[in-house]
Amino acid sequence: MSPIRRAFADLSVGQVHYAACGQPQAPAVLLLHQSPRSWAEYREVLALLGAHRRAIAMDTAGFGDSAAGEAPASIEQWARVACELLDALGIDCADVVGHHTGGVIAVELAAAFPGRVRSLVLSSTPFTDEAFRRARAERPPIDEVEPSDDGQHLAALWQKRQGFYPPGRPELLEAFVLDALKVGRRLEEGHRAVAAYRMEDRIDRVVQPVLIIRATDDPFAAPHAAELLQHLPQARVVDIEGGMVPLPDQMPEAFARAVLAFLEPSAS
Repeated sequence: MSPIRRAFADLSVGQVHYAACGQPQAPAVLLLHQSPRSWAEYREVLALLGAHRRAIAMDTAGFGDSAAGEAPASIEQWARVACELLDALGIDCADVVGHHTGGVIAVELAAAFPGRVRSLVLSSTPFTDEAFRRARAERPPIDEVEPSDDGQHLAALWQKRQGFYPPGRPELLEAFVLDALKVGRRLEEGHRAVAAYRMEDRIDRVVQPVLIIRATDDPFAAPHAAELLQHLPQARVVDIEGGMVPLPDQMPEAFARAVLAFLEPSAS
């Protein structure tokens, strides 16, 4: 199995961190994570895909070890930075896989830079139209907690996500908390960017082949698969039974298998 190698690219926002696995001459697949995670969400998936593709998992600008830059955080900005990374790595065209926020970024990447995207895998991706924005505005913050001197906010951060993670897998929540602490006071930035994105104005520009991965036990995203399918008639849906919010690191083998079956059926 190819080793995972980590590096930085100097882009418009500053240094952007990424991890890569696989042969440089293989077809590239770019992996985009949910908020407020990092490339580490794909640590095991990266190695599995790297046996067949040039797999690259980047830290979205402002997350993980990537610089945020001066521009306001937005899905459009993050898609531009992702395209800059493809340029820096000499990749003309890539398949793009996105989970939650990463899926929204993937939609914009395909819409804004259609010649750079071969196909899309949208995992647990919301459809962010006016109804979504209204509903999101009425909900409390997803991850935000008030800092406390005694550190109780760390337990609160854990507990906010606990019901959406599988029992008996504390390492998944530990990974989430580690990434969340790196983001600091910008914990809700990704969620706000998703809520502000007008996907209904952009999704009809997506003409590439699309796979929609539906994690059946993800109450936030699973219902959106049908909405996405209405706007992406070329798409097909694959269910991963028992999948929850942390799907890529919860069930990496099932996730990688679904991606490879779509990208490269003979390899699955």
